[in-house]
Amino acid sequence: MIIVGLTGPTGAGKSSASAVCEKLGVKHIDCDIIARKATEKGQEGLLAVVKAFGEEILNPDGTLNRKALAEKAFKDNDSTELLNQTLLPIIKKMVMSEIKGDKVLLDAPTLFESGIDEICNKTVAVLSDSQLRLKRIIARDEITSEQALLRINAGKNDDFYKEKCDFVIYNNTDENTFDSEFLSLLKEIFEL
Repeated sequence: MIIVGLTGPTGAGKSSASAVCEKLGVKHIDCDIIARKATEKGQEGLLAVVKAFGEEILNPDGTLNRKALAEKAFKDNDSTELLNQTLLPIIKKMVMSEIKGDKVLLDAPTLFESGIDEICNKTVAVLSDSQLRLKRIIARDEITSEQALLRINAGKNDDFYKEKCDFVIYNNTDENTFDSEFLSLLKEIFEL
């Protein structure tokens, strides 16, 4: 089994990974989707973040208000660390139950923080220009530039990923160019 960990800062453009994986027949596990499942109403992750951050992060129907959580969790390093300590062990357990097949790509923004990098044969970082990341986050999450900057500043800098990852790929061009470069890199890693 070959497990490749894909990571990088928010807004770098890792979301193309699933389409590329389909072309290669590689199982793609998106840890953001798993994190959303972990924080659905009644789930262990939601109960844990409510305990850590308070009931103000809930919508009136008891579901998670992601913007309210983000405001609390990304306001400073201690709050971000609290979020990671609260959710990452739950997400890691869910990820481990999803791993099947002989070729797996783990798309995990907090690959190293969660410790899940330990099961990866290779790691890849997707990096991108900070202004491009800012634009992507604003468009993706429908938030203000100030809110997007809070998320960027709460994350690790590019040097963190360069030091820890086996491979680095840049996503500063159009989607087709990035997909082609990423496809070539995965073919090399998975020996396809």
